[in-house]
Amino acid sequence: MSKIQDTEVRWGILGVGNVCEVKSAPAMNLIPNSKIVAVMRRSEEKVKDYAKRHGVPQWYTSATDLINDPEVNAIYIATPPNAHLELASLAAAAGKPVYVEKPMARTHQECLDMIAICEKANVPLFVAYYRRELPHFRKIKELITDGTLGEIRTIHINLKQKLDASLITKVETNWRVDPELAGGGYFFDLASHQLDLMDFFFGKITHASGFCSNQAGTYDAEDIVTGSFVFESGVLGTGNWCFTTSENAEIDQTIIYGSKGSVSFETFGKGEFELELDGKATEKFSFELPKHIQEPLIETIVGDLLGTDTCKSTGISGARANWVMDQLVKERV
Repeated sequence: MSKIQDTEVRWGILGVGNVCEVKSAPAMNLIPNSKIVAVMRRSEEKVKDYAKRHGVPQWYTSATDLINDPEVNAIYIATPPNAHLELASLAAAAGKPVYVEKPMARTHQECLDMIAICEKANVPLFVAYYRRELPHFRKIKELITDGTLGEIRTIHINLKQKLDASLITKVETNWRVDPELAGGGYFFDLASHQLDLMDFFFGKITHASGFCSNQAGTYDAEDIVTGSFVFESGVLGTGNWCFTTSENAEIDQTIIYGSKGSVSFETFGKGEFELELDGKATEKFSFELPKHIQEPLIETIVGDLLGTDTCKSTGISGARANWVMDQLVKERV
């Protein structure tokens, strides 16, 4: 059943920053029955430049004006998380479906508020956890589901990055390390993808606890988080995230351990993973990723709105990632 009273999705985008240059927005003009009709940014100079370069017919410096544009029938919120709740509320009040960047909001409670507002207005709510639709992660999901790995025992997430020296001079303008804008630091920005991917693989996490700290003191947000979690399915997991390591300690590795073998992959790397099964040589899988990385997910959103597909990254699933993050950073040491 179609969720909008149109035969095409006409996007209005709030906050056309870096993510809208390649990752997301251009795909909206490539997908059948989908196009961008309006963009918004507070800076008139920057929004006019974006509209000109990307061939968008209308631009605004006011979110309200874009949302109320009668040509716009779906809203993509690409701002920092602090604005997500307010903008989703405005879009819902106008009766327009919402696609919001990740993390869904600064806190789990804000996510719940967004869900309630959209449900009351009867408008769909989607979240940009696009890794659910990337080919290598869908293949891993298949290996889990078909029993290739056997019974899943545990997973381990290990993400370490060096401290970017330029950040020290840019910390006041980097919203990703400002808890008031982002909810937390790089943990909220990056681990949200990983935790949502685990939700895609194994279902809901029902218990989570951890510790966080600000060891380097470069910014106000946490820069290291450790924790453990339990899935409703019985799978156990651990995670270690640090954003102030040495360069030679940098790593992006998630390992899924089953009773018959294991899978290891990078969350933020190429479309590759390694499969190790008992008694067999290591098998490497490689998939080509789309130029516009959000395109496969956005295609499911367009299909969902037009009644031909179902998007698996919703406000309900997106809120679960925020709940886990809230639990993992609850105790600061």
